[in-house]
Amino acid sequence: MTVRTVIERGPKGKKAAAVAIDWPGWSRGGRTPESAFETLAAYRDRYRPTAHDAGLGPEFDAAGDLEIVEDHAGPGSTDYWGISFAPSSFERELMPADQLERKLALLQAAWRCFDAVVARVSPELQKGPRGGGRDRDQIRRHVLVNELDDFAKRIGVRLPLEVIDTPEGLRSYREEYLAAFRERNADDPKVGRNWTLAFLLRHTAYHALDHAWEMEDKDLS
Repeated sequence: MTVRTVIERGPKGKKAAAVAIDWPGWSRGGRTPESAFETLAAYRDRYRPTAHDAGLGPEFDAAGDLEIVEDHAGPGSTDYWGISFAPSSFERELMPADQLERKLALLQAAWRCFDAVVARVSPELQKGPRGGGRDRDQIRRHVLVNELDDFAKRIGVRLPLEVIDTPEGLRSYREEYLAAFRERNADDPKVGRNWTLAFLLRHTAYHALDHAWEMEDKDLS
């Protein structure tokens, strides 16, 4: 068993992303497809706790080498951010129910990882060489607002931003988000002109894990 990997290149060749499409959240970027692929491979151990937390540890540990199964061009955002912004050809149809539940389990594990990192890192984070960069609470707000104000609206979840300000509200929002995936997966794989349900799921998990890892790397405690 190999890890199905998709390479997404920016249209101008400035940056690329490598994505393990069966493991939502395991995605890395680079200036070249080769560097993105190498970084993805290097993050296997960092992603492992998420897979184990989702109850998929044995499957993850048994997975073999990364295997590139698709190489496609993404939109301009791929060039700018080095992030995947387009679904692969494997993510354009409705997901079988068991596949959806497996991926939702990984999304929930990514959320738990994010919440745990927020709870333990220093409020102030290491700044960049020019003094730039967000602190912990700014990153938390960015991730949750982006989810609620962009990702969630794509599948019909529309709630006031204040819902994320309390543990009960955040839990309620996430339950509604998961329910919307299950409902939409019985109907239409598209969630906008260019996004699909499967892509939205893995992009949500990626966004949470990417910023969780960023906070870990910049922790001053």
